[in-house]
Amino acid sequence: MRILDLGCGRGISSIFLAKKYEAEVFAVDLWISATENFARFQQMGVAQQTVPLQFDARQLPFAQSFFDAVVSIDSYHYFGNNNTYFEKILRPILKKGAVVSLAFPGMKNEIHKNIPEEMKPLWDEDALQMWHSIDWWKPKFEAHLEDFNICEMDCFSRAWDDWLACDNPYASEDRLMIEADNGRFMNLIKLTGTIR
Repeated sequence: MRILDLGCGRGISSIFLAKKYEAEVFAVDLWISATENFARFQQMGVAQQTVPLQFDARQLPFAQSFFDAVVSIDSYHYFGNNNTYFEKILRPILKKGAVVSLAFPGMKNEIHKNIPEEMKPLWDEDALQMWHSIDWWKPKFEAHLEDFNICEMDCFSRAWDDWLACDNPYASEDRLMIEADNGRFMNLIKLTGTIR
């Protein structure tokens, strides 16, 4: 099996996929260097089956029908938040029957035209362009996927608690936002299916 881990970050998901499924994993990220990820893959014993790549997800240089699966965790909303990315860029490099599995932050409802006053200082404009509701995302995929499922994940609190507990400087900036949101507006979305 050949898996594309799209927006893999430091490659933790790539390591998991390589070990769990004994798959060939292409670990693509824009910000983390291929050299850095390669060192991590060597340390974890998966360098022979994991290919680290650093480039923009909007310009994927792979052959058509190349991948058996694509996984994207907490990154798809950065490059796929439009009407054409999946159909024009990602779908062509996936085989018929390829598994699509995405997870990303979203909104419970589209509130971009009516942002709550208390959230305005906490949500920057760039983030708001990427965070959307299930109803917004659904039509971008349902015509292309069989066994299509999109829903709110039930791990929102646990995922955010883990993130906010770490010492990452971005995490400390998010603490006020999550406290103000208090489960009212934001969510985590999971999307699965297979290519028709």
